[in-house]
Amino acid sequence: MGIIIKPILTEKMASLGDKYSRYGFRVSPKANKLEIKKAIEDMYSVTVVSVNTLQVAGKNKSRYTKAGVINGKTAAYKKAYVTLKEGDSIDFYSNI
Repeated sequence: MGIIIKPILTEKMASLGDKYSRYGFRVSPKANKLEIKKAIEDMYSVTVVSVNTLQVAGKNKSRYTKAGVINGKTAAYKKAYVTLKEGDSIDFYSNI
């Protein structure tokens, strides 16, 4: 499994990418900042200035069914916010 799982494509991340050259990625939970920086630079041919990571905890969920209440939990994952050098950008929609 690779270090970069998928980019985070939301309206908020798109606006951050336009204004501040910041992009979000869902990454492997065992990856550190140096590995993430190298993977982004190799994959997108850009210069990474900084990497911020955070662990997203899973949420408890419950739903009511005929059989009763079903309890569960969503998966926990790790996110990375990557800041690029001034003038660099990543176009996620170029292959569409």
